[in-house]
This record gives sequence, structure tokens and C-alpha cells, in this order.
Amino acid sequence: IIWVLLLWFYCACRTAGNMSSVSVPPPKCLQKPLVVPHRHMFGPGPSNVPPRILEAGANPVIGHMHPEIFEIMSDIKSGIQYMFQTQNNMTLAVSGTGHTAMECAIFNTVEPGESVLTAVNGIWGERAAEMAERIGARVNTIVAPPGGFFTNAEIEQALSKHRPVVFFLAHGESSTGVLHPLDGIGQLCHKYNCLFLVDSVASIGGAPLYMDQQGIDILYTGSQKVLNAPPGTAPISFSERACQKIFNRRTKPVSFFLDLSWLANYWGCDGKPSRVYHHTGPVTAFYSLRESLAVLVEEGLEKSWERHQKVAEYFHACLENMGLKLFVKEKKARLSTVTTIVAPHGYDWKEITTYIMKTHNLEISGGLGPSVGLVLRVGLMGCNSSKANVDMVLAALKDALKHCHKSKV
Repeated sequence: IIWVLLLWFYCACRTAGNMSSVSVPPPKCLQKPLVVPHRHMFGPGPSNVPPRILEAGANPVIGHMHPEIFEIMSDIKSGIQYMFQTQNNMTLAVSGTGHTAMECAIFNTVEPGESVLTAVNGIWGERAAEMAERIGARVNTIVAPPGGFFTNAEIEQALSKHRPVVFFLAHGESSTGVLHPLDGIGQLCHKYNCLFLVDSVASIGGAPLYMDQQGIDILYTGSQKVLNAPPGTAPISFSERACQKIFNRRTKPVSFFLDLSWLANYWGCDGKPSRVYHHTGPVTAFYSLRESLAVLVEEGLEKSWERHQKVAEYFHACLENMGLKLFVKEKKARLSTVTTIVAPHGYDWKEITTYIMKTHNLEISGGLGPSVGLVLRVGLMGCNSSKANVDMVLAALKDALKHCHKSKV
């Protein structure tokens, strides 16, 4: 009996030793080195990140509440104020992409039951309307066809009718390629006691914009377009009028993460002597964002605006010489950072973009939202905005039109 028990114990120990404590084996894919190809990122974003900004993001990680990080955040705030042309104290960068900043703006300024007006001439007006609807706002829209924009008279008529607390407008509508005029709209909003909220994700740094001068109450952008930083941070600024509305609301914002009272403290915008932990900021993304703002400061806003405009005009003229049509008919309303080209007749736009990616290692894209199937979109932003890159895109397009299938219909 003793020998049987010993044998049983021996076998049990061996079986237990052979049993793994995990039921899912280590994935073989993660035992291979990471390989990321270099591509020419000439779609509507993200854009290529230059070595200088990549190197900034590779600096050592330190604590998100360390004084050195607070100094970097202060530098970022100053850079955003310059980029936005504002003196607003409530200026910061949300930890997230442009969508996060859009939600931050809407969630903080709008309470359930309040009226919101959105200008829809592409996907971003649609997104803003949905965000406001989700928190219980009464949402109204003014709608223009893709490629179109609104007159100030049309906007005033809608403001007078709906009396919104916030009016949303995309300055650079990247889904359709429209650069919307801004002059006079802020004054109209204030006439009707409404906050003017502007999305400048696709336009800031590439087209003139003056937040204070143009009466914009809330302005935001993303890091991955003209700034050429990795996606993941979203500069945003609030006027005094916006802050009065936000900090006198009856209910708390629906999002704790995007609550401006917490974010204001984390970014040192509330005048309090100490900062309280809210969330772990993306410190390496802050490094990259600071460096991208430094690059913009070195070139100068006006020179950046001028360069993007000249490159866009060169590109548009070359496209028309090729026999291609631009989607936005009015020259003054064409976005200099993202060009929309009418999808060539008889071609499958997906075949064109796929061919260019495979053959030329170059990204351009099709439409988005209301412009799906109607356009090709080419983004030339920040360091990518150059005549040499235009020539590269044109060569790829010519090659694609030569080799892709064209129907006889």
C-alpha cells in the first residue's frame, strides 16, 4: 500500500509540474521584431512625422505631475495661444484626438434640453450633431451640399430661429475640402447670445485664423495634421464667455475625463496654487506636441499660411492641366491642406488608391461621409506641403490613370 501511495504521489507531482498556470500560450506574432514601413502620408491625416519630432517623443518618460512636465505643458499652452492667435488663459491640450476635443467642447458647454445648432456641409457637422444629441440637447442643423458652404445671412436666419447656446462650424471640412469663411460669424453668434464653436483640425497652421479677432469662443484642433505630430493630443481654447457658461452650469458635464474644471487645474489654468491628480497625461505625446509647436513658431504662422496656399494653388493648376476637376468650385472656399478631386469618370476610386499605395508607397484616400464615392482626397500638410511632393502625387496619379481599369460607360 505504501508503494502504491508513493507511486501515486510521484505521478501526481509530475502531472502538476507539467501543467501550465496559463491557458493561453504566448502569441508567436509578438516574438517577432516590430516592422513598420515608411510611407508618403498624403491622405487627409495623419501626416508624416519629421525626425526632429519623432526624436522629441523618444525622450525619457518622467512623471506626469513632475515640475518638468508642468513646464513643458506651459510651453505647449504658449504655443497653442500663438497658433490660435488668442490670449485666452483657458488654453490646453486634451489627451486624445480631435474627436476628444470636439466632445470636450460640447460636453462642457451644453446641458440636456438646451438648443444646439450645427452647420453640416460634411462629416464633422454630422458628428457634432450626434454628440450633442447623445447628451440630450435639442439639435438643429443647417445643411449645405458637399463642397458648399453657408452665407452669413443663412447663419443669422438659423440663429434667430433656433436660439442655440452653441453654434458649431468646421473651418476646414476635410471630408469635402471646404475652407469655410469665418469673418462676421462670431459677432452674429454673440448678437444672439450664442457661443461660436469652431473645428480647425484640418486647417490650423495652413490657413489664416484669428480666434480672438474673429470672435471664436471655442476652438480646437488635432496634433496629426499641419503640426506633423503623432495623433493623440488635441489643442483647445475657451474664451471668457465660454468659461462663464461652463462654470455656471446647473449640472455636471457627462464626462469626468473631459470635465473642464479638472482639466483647467491639471493644466494650471485655474489660478490655484497646486494641481490635483486627474488623469495620467501622455507625457511622450506632450514632448512631440511641444516640438511640433516649436517648428511652427520657427517658421512663423504667416509664412506657413503662405506656403500652404502657394503649394495648393500649384497643385490645383496641375490637376486641371491633367484634365481632372476640383470638387470645390469656388477658389476662395478651397482648403489648402486637403484637396478634393472629383473621382475620375469611369474609374473605381478604390482601385486608384490601392494601386498608388502598392506601386508608389503613397497614401491618398477616397471620400468620407457625404463625399464617399465622389472624390479623391490628397492631404499636403506641414512638412508635406511642398511642390516636390505635389510632383510626386501627380506622377502617381498619372500612372494610376494609365494602368487602372477604365469602363467604357
